Amino acid sequence: MKALSVLGTSSSAGKSWMTIALCAWLKRQGVRVAPFKAQNMSNNAGATLDGGEIARAQAVQAEACGLLPSAEMNPILLKPSGGLGSQLVLRGQAQGHFAALEYYSNFERLWSVVVEELEAWKSRCDVLVLEGAGSPVELNLMERDLVNLRPIRYLDGRWVLVGDIDRGGIYAQLAGTWALLPEADRARCLGAIVNRFRGDIRLFPDPQRWLEPHAPGLDVLGTVPLRRDLQPEEEDGLTAADQDRGTGELIAWIRFPHAANLTDCQPWWLDQGVRVSWVSTSDQLAQARVIVLPGSKNTLADLRWLRATGLDRAIANASRRGVLVIGLCGGFQMLGERLTDGDGVAGDAGEEPGLGLLPVETVFERNKIVRQVTAECDGRRWSAYEIHMGRSRAVGACEPLHRVFDGETDRPEGHCRGNVWGTYLHGWFEAPEVRGRVSRAAGLSGHTVNPVTWAEHRQEIYRAMAEHVQQHVNLEPIKRYVGL
Repeated sequence: MKALSVLGTSSSAGKSWMTIALCAWLKRQGVRVAPFKAQNMSNNAGATLDGGEIARAQAVQAEACGLLPSAEMNPILLKPSGGLGSQLVLRGQAQGHFAALEYYSNFERLWSVVVEELEAWKSRCDVLVLEGAGSPVELNLMERDLVNLRPIRYLDGRWVLVGDIDRGGIYAQLAGTWALLPEADRARCLGAIVNRFRGDIRLFPDPQRWLEPHAPGLDVLGTVPLRRDLQPEEEDGLTAADQDRGTGELIAWIRFPHAANLTDCQPWWLDQGVRVSWVSTSDQLAQARVIVLPGSKNTLADLRWLRATGLDRAIANASRRGVLVIGLCGGFQMLGERLTDGDGVAGDAGEEPGLGLLPVETVFERNKIVRQVTAECDGRRWSAYEIHMGRSRAVGACEPLHRVFDGETDRPEGHCRGNVWGTYLHGWFEAPEVRGRVSRAAGLSGHTVNPVTWAEHRQEIYRAMAEHVQQHVNLEPIKRYVGL
């Protein structure tokens, strides 16, 4: 097995995007390729077929490789929960919340888990494409860094360095990273990729010429123009402006401080006549035709934030005006009458009254529900998933929202009462039929639903990403290394 790692000069340099593109390109070359990230910190998570949990980035990378996502692709997932530190998900299973120092005290045990998974991959694929995290030269963390240089050293693999020119300072990014690297790690580097170029490429004709005196031995493999249309799923940490798309009727998504699975909004980008906007103040809801409360990694804390900002009253008033209000996962729980988390298993401990818009009560339990399901709406079936620690039950009259099939049972799921809907499903909006149902319920007269599913759209993007990288990057060093 060959190992190729994608490292970056910083967080959000485009490592996840480049990893997807290289995975898709290698698959098109007929290579048995798989993705791997030893440790990811993300509240955007997906479910595996066997009930495990991994970062959405690795689930998407698996899809680009033509594989089903598995916990072995992301053995360590950290889900930030605010002041509580992060929830540790180990090999797909939640282990509890840990502060940073407590987590790092278990470094050797965690590294042994990574090693076991790396060894297992040797018989499963021809090329393992690894993704790093942040920068590989955080000097105060390098001894305890199990995601950047250590895995590629262990596998005696090769790596490429990705820098983000859109932020500016590309030469400082590349030369600074190169200067801080140990010589043995430099020897494994196949070259650098300048990512996210915007503007006239003629103004950036020869980056190698300018970089060479300051980073001798670091070859620039290419400059990749930014393509906003080639984003299968956006990365974590984006601003609200990054997620705002479209023109037309407003679909307002509440930007909780601990919002999770923000990618649930992205299928709406396919449609015409609607505008997706993330909001954090009550005045931003004045023109909304649909309000969506997304998932949350700390549901009680985000519910208190709604009250502190006055958004709770604004949402209730909008509901009384007939605006369609939809809650997903944690947002669904908030729409109910009461939420109880006695042990703080899903964030802050305590009990809070909900917004009272659905006759539902939620109790959080230690055993997390993680499962893939098949959902059905208007005759169309599609894949969705659940990740939650709360159990919700109806305490008054309401109707199920749809039916789901989880491999064992065919059951109703979700609750709706009038213009207030709630569901535990992530990926619910991926089906055009669901977006059409929302459109009809909200009276979005100018909305045109794209008949392409989000899954079909992602496959087309993977193909285009592979072609885009092939066009703009000298892939010969990678081809020679992997034996193409």
